[in-house]
Amino acid sequence: MITSSFQASVAVLALVTLHVSALDTFIAAVYEHAVLRPKGTETPVSRDDALLLMNKNIDILEKAIKQAAEQGAQIIVTPEDALYGWKFTRETIFPYLEDIPDPQVDWIPCQDPQRFGHTPIQTRLSCLAKNNSIYVLANIGDKKRCNSQDSTCPPNGYYQYNTNVVYDAKGQLVARYHKYHLYSEPQFDVPEKPELVTFNTTFGRFGIFTCFDILFHDPAVSLVKDFHVDTILYPTAWMNVLPLLSAIEFHSAWAMGMRVNLLAANIHHVQQNMTGSGIYAPHSPRVYHYDMETDSGRLLLSEVDSRPRTSPAYPTAVDWSAYATTIKPFPVQKNTFSGFISRDAFNFTALFENAGNLTVCHKDLCCHLSYRMLRKEENEVYVLGAFTGLHGRRRREYWQVCTMLKCKTTDLTTCGQPVETALTRFDIFSLSGTFRTEYVFPEVLLTKVHLSPGKFEV
Repeated sequence: MITSSFQASVAVLALVTLHVSALDTFIAAVYEHAVLRPKGTETPVSRDDALLLMNKNIDILEKAIKQAAEQGAQIIVTPEDALYGWKFTRETIFPYLEDIPDPQVDWIPCQDPQRFGHTPIQTRLSCLAKNNSIYVLANIGDKKRCNSQDSTCPPNGYYQYNTNVVYDAKGQLVARYHKYHLYSEPQFDVPEKPELVTFNTTFGRFGIFTCFDILFHDPAVSLVKDFHVDTILYPTAWMNVLPLLSAIEFHSAWAMGMRVNLLAANIHHVQQNMTGSGIYAPHSPRVYHYDMETDSGRLLLSEVDSRPRTSPAYPTAVDWSAYATTIKPFPVQKNTFSGFISRDAFNFTALFENAGNLTVCHKDLCCHLSYRMLRKEENEVYVLGAFTGLHGRRRREYWQVCTMLKCKTTDLTTCGQPVETALTRFDIFSLSGTFRTEYVFPEVLLTKVHLSPGKFEV
């Protein structure tokens, strides 16, 4: 159940006291990076040209890392694809790759740069962490030689992975993660199985995954459920898709649904709707950034609980389905109609009155809404929607969604299309659903794509 009172465009699915010791909290940083990309990615470049571009991007990241460290940050997350961009082929990405060893080798590249061959990018990242005494997560490309006689070995003799690396405050490589759920990345290979990567610090236990991984059980849910991490480090190159998949909207909801900290660093590239980074705590966003107006990057910092489960503010687990089944279904509306959100066929019913109780179902999912509008704009229409099934064009994720949202126009055929502004003010609403999973992510997005820290409860 989501309950709230505010001016809404979409609704879906603490200060630390002075006596708390330093290790009970930490200062986190994320950097939204306006990446410098190659002019073209269809023709391979030399290794020297690839290094030149990557070092230009690291020059920008270096300023952010130094600034974060100067402000007391103990860890910083930089985005996916931050060193070279995206949209490569296997051949054109190859000059940008390095061989990244398993962290068990106990390696500080800054002190021993030649130990694993030519690794200037890893060396520079290690030195940035060491020289600024800060944990640094960066996303780079890993290459692993394979046996050409093996039928799974690619023609060039290398597996190529979209990879996160973490260096600690001494510059030591402490984590390496190969992205499992590739979105549209023909330049990279899928690992044999999802990797569950964690590392411990004096300020909590951390897990790692990348971008599209967040929509799947493994590795995302398993890291929290089975490995009991406190904080997820999350580099992404996320293209915002309204109404349900704006970066700040879903990432803040994921942190609340999984009840962990999420440090999300996105690329900044407005031409492809890429913006939206944040530091999200289990109960509420701490700080976030969404900017479709400028071309600049942005550093975000916030203090968060190192071990949120021990915090007095830690939210209790909610059994959504158990709650929803206690609600006597409101009369099923006769004016239910079908509509689409990102290729998903929803059942909708319109909120024609200024207040009411509605139920709409899709297959075995029933969504219940109680609401009261303080002021309804005559030229705005809102609907309650339900969907259960495989999502989108790829049909790789099974979704169950209950949503209250504003239609693009008063024409009901526009319900589900992207909307950024809303004027109708809701005094209160309560939204719940008979979901078949315990992993439910409560989204609330306000007019002009803003979050609502502290204004709703689950």
